[in-house]
Amino acid sequence: MTREDSSHIGQTVLRLREIILKGNFQAGERISELPLVAALGVSRTPIRLALERLAHEGLLEPYPTGGFIVRGFTLNDVWDSIEIRGTLEGMAARLAAERLTSAADLDVLRSNQDEMDGIDQASADLFPLYLELNDAFHAEIVRLAKSPMLRTALDRLFCLPFAGPSALVPSPLKLPDASERFRIGSEHHHLLIDAIARGHASFAESLAREHSRLTRRHLELAVDDKDFLASVPGGTLITVDSDLSRNSE
Repeated sequence: MTREDSSHIGQTVLRLREIILKGNFQAGERISELPLVAALGVSRTPIRLALERLAHEGLLEPYPTGGFIVRGFTLNDVWDSIEIRGTLEGMAARLAAERLTSAADLDVLRSNQDEMDGIDQASADLFPLYLELNDAFHAEIVRLAKSPMLRTALDRLFCLPFAGPSALVPSPLKLPDASERFRIGSEHHHLLIDAIARGHASFAESLAREHSRLTRRHLELAVDDKDFLASVPGGTLITVDSDLSRNSE
């Protein structure tokens, strides 16, 4: 496979993932190749390979008679993915603290946080930039961990709904107490930078795990607002059982 072919397949994966998470398909719905060929304007080969990759990621499931169906998620699936993310990012923070060799290695992390601190998070227009910087902050901690295996595990996990650091898109600004949760998140970031700089590995790990639970709190509030949940990528794939939702609190 040439580099061009690989890039073409990668772009098809991104487009397919996007339309699935937007709710163009319902959980349990079978996905056929031919309609996608017409919709995306690509041949069957990249479509087939993209579907196989999304099945490997966990967004699709094989259909007994061939092809794939869109996977549905329970709230427990989502809670577990957030908890796993916290464990892995905690490990990244710990390794970053243990493997830091120079104070200058934290320059990118500090720069990302300085830019986030300068953004008015209440502004809907600036919120996409904040999300981009937040993703870059978390990615930089993983880079500082210097563990390709850990990066691979997180990359795969982030393909699932609600697992990533900036999972609630387009914006959790409409949810109650948003400004307070953003304040806590910013405080976590500053403490993480300091813990890594000082080599406090255990504290950095616990901070990263606690930080990931902010995503869960966002989602717990979103679950109570069905219209908001439906606007979140992947929200339509989640089965919300009222009893399960209450038991998760």
